[in-house]
Amino acid sequence: MPKASRLQLAPLPTSDETPGERLARIRKERGFTQKELADKTGLIQTLVSDYERGKLRLNADMILRFATALEVSTDDLLQPAGPRPTRKPSRKVLRRLELIESLPERQQMTLLRTIDTFLENAALKLARR
Repeated sequence: MPKASRLQLAPLPTSDETPGERLARIRKERGFTQKELADKTGLIQTLVSDYERGKLRLNADMILRFATALEVSTDDLLQPAGPRPTRKPSRKVLRRLELIESLPERQQMTLLRTIDTFLENAALKLARR
């Protein structure tokens, strides 16, 4: 008979949301139907439904397929939603911000309008996907 482990593991975060429910929530947040997600993962819609309802258990291969199709990390699919750590801007970005701040105000405004236009266009392209 195997011995009981003496490891003192930290408890896992708990959630009322099952992995299948999390998959369904993220799919809906991304604006996909079950059929569209099935097409992107090479499955049929019935299987996507079964994963979301917990009839089938998500294995590593399926987690990777769903994460890739939904353009999220595997952590997003596996971990309960909670407070997300804030991401620090990179040094490159901070250096550029300092350079922008050193420009005359008129040039700053022109540059910021250009950046805003670029970001709006990028967001529109992402929304069309």
